[in-house]
Amino acid sequence: MTVAYGERTVLDRFTLDVDPGSWTAVIGPNGAGKTTLLRALAGTVDHRGRILIGGDAADDLSGRERARRMAVVPQHPVVPPGLRVFDYVLLGRSPHQGLRFSASDDDRQRTADVLERLHLTPFAHRAVDSLSGGERQRAVVARSLAQDARILALDEPTSFLDLGHQFEVLELLDTLREEHRLTVVSTLHDLSIVGQFADRIAVVDHGRLVAHGTPAEVLVPELIADHWNVDARTKVHADGSVTVAVQRRRPG
Repeated sequence: MTVAYGERTVLDRFTLDVDPGSWTAVIGPNGAGKTTLLRALAGTVDHRGRILIGGDAADDLSGRERARRMAVVPQHPVVPPGLRVFDYVLLGRSPHQGLRFSASDDDRQRTADVLERLHLTPFAHRAVDSLSGGERQRAVVARSLAQDARILALDEPTSFLDLGHQFEVLELLDTLREEHRLTVVSTLHDLSIVGQFADRIAVVDHGRLVAHGTPAEVLVPELIADHWNVDARTKVHADGSVTVAVQRRRPG
């Protein structure tokens, strides 16, 4: 897949396979093309090449069918001021409403179930824009889960969250992935935590895929130095996860 904005190529012949039920994290320095990749998956930017979803070309799917298969969560979702949490999450049911254009009792029950699962029931009648960062991010995840898609594509799902809330959201996603056999594709920027959650890591730089493999294969000091220009120490754990400690480069 190639994506260009005018004369500037943002993704250059980017090729990636994602296994069902896996969590693939797409990482890379700022401006590498990560967000553009998620926008291409969502169908909001033009591209050359093919995107296959469940073996079918995405361009051959209707918008509604595409949304049934894949829920895309942007980094900065637009939420109308004053919209209640219940109504916001209920919007995730839209791809299943066909020509009804209104929520059924089943849609409302599924929405209530998702709110309960994500401990958001006490906030159901609160405005989304009145929530804290962590609560709001849970609401965003809840809307994607209400969509009942087998694939979640999330652009920086922990943006603007403190460390505790970052782990809360990522742990939640991992638990839901295991319980419902979801496939997760996410962009992440924090190297210190990405190797603790993803099964596979894809590194993109200057629009090209430069590495793809397990956390132990990808998160090595040499690659981190090459693409982030920092020194790092990495530790591979028995379960295959990797922790990364980035070190300051001191003059001399």
